[in-house]
Amino acid sequence: MFMTAYKDVFHARTSLEGTSEAVEYFRLSALEQYGIANLDHLPFTVRIILENMLRHADNNLIKQEDVLSLARWTPRQAATSEAEYPFLPARVLLQDFTGVPAVADLAAMRSAVARLQGDPEKINPLVPADLVIDHSVQVDAFGTQFAFTQNVEREYERNGERYALLRWAQQAFSNFRVVPPGTGIVHQVNLEYLASVVMTKDDNGTKVAYPDTLVGTDSHTTMINGLGVLGWGVGGIEAEAVLLGQPLYLLTPEVIGMRLTGALPEGATATDLVLTVTQMLRKRGVVGKFVEFTGPGLSYLGLADRATISNMSPEFGATSTIFPVDAETLRYMRVTGRDPKLVDLVERYTKAQGLFRTDKTPEPQFDDLLELDLSTIEPSLAGPRRPQDRVSMKALGTAFREAYADRFKAAATNVTTENANIRLGNEGGIATPDAVEAQEDAEQTLAHANGNGHSVLEGKDILLNLDGQQTHLRHGSVAIAAITSCTNTSNPSVMIAAGLLAKRAVEKGLKVNPAVKTSLAPGSRAVIDYLRNADLLTSLEQLRFNLVGFGCTTCIGNSGPLPEPVAEAVQENDLVVTAVLSGNRNFEGRIHPQVRASFLASPPLVVAYALAGTVDIDLVNEPVGINDKGEKVFLRDIWPSQEEISQLVTKSVTPEVFAENYGRVFEGDEHWQALSNSTGTLFEWDPESTYVREPPFFEGMSGDPAPIQDIRNARVLAVLDDSITTDHISPAGSFAPQSPAGQYLLEHGVQRRDFNTYGARRGNHEVMMRGTFGNIRLRNHLANGKEGYYTSHQPDSTEMTIYDASMRYQQEGTPLLIIAGKEYGSGSSRDWAAKGPLLLGVRAAIAESFERIHRSNLVGMGILPLQFRPGESKESLGLTGHETYDILGIEQELKPRQTVTVKVTREDGSTFTFETIARLDSPIDVTYYKNGGILLTVLRRLIQA
Repeated sequence: MFMTAYKDVFHARTSLEGTSEAVEYFRLSALEQYGIANLDHLPFTVRIILENMLRHADNNLIKQEDVLSLARWTPRQAATSEAEYPFLPARVLLQDFTGVPAVADLAAMRSAVARLQGDPEKINPLVPADLVIDHSVQVDAFGTQFAFTQNVEREYERNGERYALLRWAQQAFSNFRVVPPGTGIVHQVNLEYLASVVMTKDDNGTKVAYPDTLVGTDSHTTMINGLGVLGWGVGGIEAEAVLLGQPLYLLTPEVIGMRLTGALPEGATATDLVLTVTQMLRKRGVVGKFVEFTGPGLSYLGLADRATISNMSPEFGATSTIFPVDAETLRYMRVTGRDPKLVDLVERYTKAQGLFRTDKTPEPQFDDLLELDLSTIEPSLAGPRRPQDRVSMKALGTAFREAYADRFKAAATNVTTENANIRLGNEGGIATPDAVEAQEDAEQTLAHANGNGHSVLEGKDILLNLDGQQTHLRHGSVAIAAITSCTNTSNPSVMIAAGLLAKRAVEKGLKVNPAVKTSLAPGSRAVIDYLRNADLLTSLEQLRFNLVGFGCTTCIGNSGPLPEPVAEAVQENDLVVTAVLSGNRNFEGRIHPQVRASFLASPPLVVAYALAGTVDIDLVNEPVGINDKGEKVFLRDIWPSQEEISQLVTKSVTPEVFAENYGRVFEGDEHWQALSNSTGTLFEWDPESTYVREPPFFEGMSGDPAPIQDIRNARVLAVLDDSITTDHISPAGSFAPQSPAGQYLLEHGVQRRDFNTYGARRGNHEVMMRGTFGNIRLRNHLANGKEGYYTSHQPDSTEMTIYDASMRYQQEGTPLLIIAGKEYGSGSSRDWAAKGPLLLGVRAAIAESFERIHRSNLVGMGILPLQFRPGESKESLGLTGHETYDILGIEQELKPRQTVTVKVTREDGSTFTFETIARLDSPIDVTYYKNGGILLTVLRRLIQA
């Protein structure tokens, strides 16, 4: 349990010199008297974890030898060490998509305790928690000055029930704050306001200073590493355990150093840098490892640029990616309006504790060291399906065509048959004489219409009429251009660059193709203020990059519908249209169900490709557009210089901007104030709600867990390949009416316009279990070649939805398995990627490897992760998914990483066995699994306390 007072078993507590009030801290140098030397050679990551253990050491939860063991950390020790270290984060960060189910679970735990005649108020956060509502706004309206107001109104219409739960939680739980909708994205609000770098706590009447550390229910929690704060994403399940006083258990940290030299060249942005870093680290293999930046290049890298890199940790698989505290950290704290006393405390504490970096600081030792010369960075994008697939800007058209080569095979034959598919406004596809003439004109002029230089004979060209403007769609056309997400909108340099590029484009007479759905969704209100201060907001608006909301929109699939003529043309002609967004995720099916290709880019490049109207182009050598005068305008003509950007950032990004926007951060607007505020110790569950239902995880819970048993006669629900992400597993994005979840909503009287998104309905397990494995691009080998939420029930091989098959198997009393390849569960941290399979009856998952958070979440929900032995896979073993499986040996004395036998019975009755590794990586994992998961473990402990 969480300790309320420090024991100081190492006599390390001492006064911090020079502070205006009495402050003490636990000095790491006290370990030298125990024979520990060369602490300055430890990675900063290890030092922060070590301080956490030193301060909490009590010879019970954290023993003296545990602290000394970590203090003796050496490179490459992790490969042979079996040690585990309790880690007690100082706070928890939640967003509403993952926060609502966490709050619902806590509320359900209170209800369960009440049913067991216990004290419900024992269920209460024991560490500070902040929840930022940022994932629910959708881009319904765009391209007008009214877009923001209209989207906010729709947000409250859709999410009133969810928000009422959060209002209840704000008054019911202590240590729990809520940042209302329309404020910003959780990671940017954390970076600009919530994070303090150094925290203090009253302990026996004295303030104790210590590093700000956290875990968050979003994998991009790592963004705060750019500020020198150690934190990372965990599943909602783990976060709830931390809230309830449970430690995280870390294996010996493996720390990969990334040494920077040089400085970014003219024309390169932080986004280009982060895409390069992502590619490098993904190639190196850093899944589950800590990354730490070092080297003289840090002094030339602004804090917002650092945060952009740290944000992308999940994309290259690292647990965290920290930049040590230095002078730039202090500068950023001042410019974002932090209290001067806090900034002084941060400087004094980190310097006294050996946590402050300068160019003269000895570089730490690492398990491995990569080097990158910043001067080699070039303009880049990433896509069309994965954030680690970087492509240089000049090669984008070629890369797109190679990715979708099958679409260009027909070439000239498409043109001769395309007139029948003309779409002109409401004419329903009828080939009128005017339309035919327009088609012929387009064939002659298309090569110059957007400066892309490609002949119409290379693919389909569909004419459209949008708001009185004639345009066209073809493979590669940009359907969505979104300046969005925490990754880049937190960075003033790239946002100012986007504004400057827009201003010059307007001056040159360029316009955005009307078929492009444009949006500006900053991560905080401060962005709009400094864009306005820089006199750039109007230019963005003239290109239809109007404010649509302050929240995570396009990057998580909240892109809203395409304009109807565009959507019809894409659907009827099977076009591969694209999204260009300044986000961090572009997995298949994530951005929009009709947009097959998605490319990550810097905000100025988002504007550039919106102007070009296509990704099938080389913007280095081809014009970005042609103005009304017939003049070709190249990207180099409108690209701002670093000096211009820097001058405007200095002028417009001021402490006053941040002080004004965060002065009333918890109050909310008139919509928030008008919400009914539920009161009471217990939440009043509404059995008719389609948004929030009492989750079933604690139904019938006993005081002691039942003994675990071997899994026998199991069937396979899905056979999956490599890189199955949580986007494939956990419901995300919009609903299809014909899907099991869509049918559930229709049966419960929900109209299609009110479906909202899966993320918004995460508080309803009935919806979420029906949407599990519901991604339209899921490829299940048991689905007879169909994409999406299908499987075949065994042994009769009847094709049906995964949900229907699950219900049938559960009626038959058949346990279920998932079989997968490498990196099972990569991507965002999503607790429903574990909760959903559990409710579908999945008892175990067998894969070649697991993403870190997803493996933990599976254990946290009582699902057994089993890993094939090195060199073995479903292919090498000939597994088809039509067999029955027995998982043997787990009912004996279960140990971490124990070998577990799997017996396979083929359709013809023959059998064979193979060995797997139970990925219960620590004793606490074993405890959680035996109890049926983290939540049941914690609840039983609280009841017995």
